[in-house]
Amino acid sequence: MKAFIFDLNGTMIHDMEYHTRSWQSLLNNDLGGNFTWDEVKTQMYGKNQELLVRVFGPDKFTAAEMESLSLEKEKRYQEEYRPHLQLLPGLPEFLAAAHQRGIPMAIGSAAIPFNIDFVLDNLHIRHYFTAVVSAADVTLSKPHPETFLKAAEQLGAAPADCLVFEDVPKGVEAAKNAGMNAVVLTTTHEESEFADLHNVLHFAADFHDPFMQTLLD
Repeated sequence: MKAFIFDLNGTMIHDMEYHTRSWQSLLNNDLGGNFTWDEVKTQMYGKNQELLVRVFGPDKFTAAEMESLSLEKEKRYQEEYRPHLQLLPGLPEFLAAAHQRGIPMAIGSAAIPFNIDFVLDNLHIRHYFTAVVSAADVTLSKPHPETFLKAAEQLGAAPADCLVFEDVPKGVEAAKNAGMNAVVLTTTHEESEFADLHNVLHFAADFHDPFMQTLLD
C-alpha cells in the first residue's frame, strides 16, 4: 500500500465508551430520551447532527440547536476522556515507522474538527498527517466513500493504493465503497459484525499485532 488513512475514534484511540456515555447522558438526561446503552451504540456513526435526526426525526431541532447539542456532547466527552487520552498500543511506533519510510498518511473521520484537534494536538502527532478530513469537510458521511476519497485525493494517491484503518462496519463499508481495503481494530465491534465486508485484510486488537509490521516491510 502506498498510503494509509486512519479513522480516529476507536481506531487510533480507545474512546468509544466515553462517546457512548456522553451521548446517553445528553439524549436521556437533557433531551428526555430513554435509550439503553446498546441502543445508543447502534446509532453512533456519521455526523452528530445525523445521529440526532435518526433518533428524534428531522423536525425536532433547528440546525443551530443541533450544532449546539453536538458541541455540548463533545465537551462532555473531552472532559471525561482527557485523563485517559492515549494512542492504541503500538500505534506511536507504527506512525513513526511509517513516517520514516515516507508513507503518506491521513485522518478520515466523522469527528468534528474540535475533537480531531483535541487528539492530534494533545498527543503531538499532527506532523504525521498530510491530510485531515473531518465531518466539516464532507457532505455525505460514512458509509458513503466521500471521506476516504477526499483523503486519498489530498494525499495524491489512487484509492486502490490506500489502506484504511477502521473499527466499525460502516467505516469498513465506506472503504469498500471507495475501492479500498481495510484493517479492522477490534476495539468496538466483534469480527462477526464484519462478515459481509470482504475488503477486510486483517483484524487486530492493537498495533502490536505482527501483521502491522508486514505493512511497513
